[in-house]
Amino acid sequence: MTESNVRVVVATPLVPELCDRVAAVDPRVEVVVDQELLPPMRHPADFSGDPSFARTPDQEARFDAMCDTADVLYGIPDVDPAKLARTVAANPNLRWVQTMAAGGGSQVVAAGLADDDYARIVFTTSAGAHGIPLAEWAIFGVFCGTKDLPRLQRQQRAHEWPVRVVGRPIEGSTILVLGLGGIGQQVAKRAKALGMTVLGMKRRVEPVENVDEVHPLDDLRSIVGRADHIVVTLPGTPTTTGLLNADIFKAAKPGVTVVNVGRGTVIDEAALVDALRAGQVGFAALDVFEKEPLDASSPLWDMENVLVSPHSGGLDTREDERICEIFCENLRAFLDGAPLRNVVDPTQGY
Repeated sequence: MTESNVRVVVATPLVPELCDRVAAVDPRVEVVVDQELLPPMRHPADFSGDPSFARTPDQEARFDAMCDTADVLYGIPDVDPAKLARTVAANPNLRWVQTMAAGGGSQVVAAGLADDDYARIVFTTSAGAHGIPLAEWAIFGVFCGTKDLPRLQRQQRAHEWPVRVVGRPIEGSTILVLGLGGIGQQVAKRAKALGMTVLGMKRRVEPVENVDEVHPLDDLRSIVGRADHIVVTLPGTPTTTGLLNADIFKAAKPGVTVVNVGRGTVIDEAALVDALRAGQVGFAALDVFEKEPLDASSPLWDMENVLVSPHSGGLDTREDERICEIFCENLRAFLDGAPLRNVVDPTQGY
């Protein structure tokens, strides 16, 4: 079964040229957007927009009314689960919602929708749009740890010229990638190209390109001691919360590098701080945290062997375009009655 005319309402900031790209997918597509009702973007992929932006009551009513006419929503209105719940309840014709985040499933779950809503509406994420930049950032974090970036920076600031600085090799080392979705597969591809042995862990064990061994997450404690580097790409779900805890850090190889480009809740931060202080974890490159923004009192800020990044590892100048490309590909499938990519499973939260 194919779709007739489809009304796509842009509910998140999107530049006019990308709105035009959506409209060009098919003559059956009608794109509805009012840039006056969307907050200005401060940087690429700033889907929440400038926090100082506020609609007047009349503008808010117009924005809600516009969303309530959608067959398809490009973005969760105001990136707010409560606004999503309002729109779902008010718009019986809504059939599909595209979220902007790779982990957009958590926003959908937070809306508290009913089973009937999930039966009527398909929710998709932008998974795949962030794989390359996050994989690049993850490998950057591995290099920072193996080449002892903190010591180099400390010596530079002190104008010290040591006899020699001895780094650990990347080639021949072993990397453990937790999560082998789009991001994890991109990490594995780059790690393999650098000559690393790649271990991977996922819920369902099956061969993955560029991964030498795939293990179930339940085997983490028995596998972790083989890794020189641990890269987390897992989503934040009840089953992944606190997965890397004191017991896992104790079982890890002393001096292991830990990189997190998944969700901050996967790592028990208090246990990580203890492991960093003890040297059990030699270096941690963290793009995500249990609570964001990272609390000013967190010891992670002042630890020399920690790199703190403000949840920006997946952001580059092409992110908007890549998400739009994923949406346009799915829109063609939607029009043809074909299955969509990146569909949220509410029972898993992603």
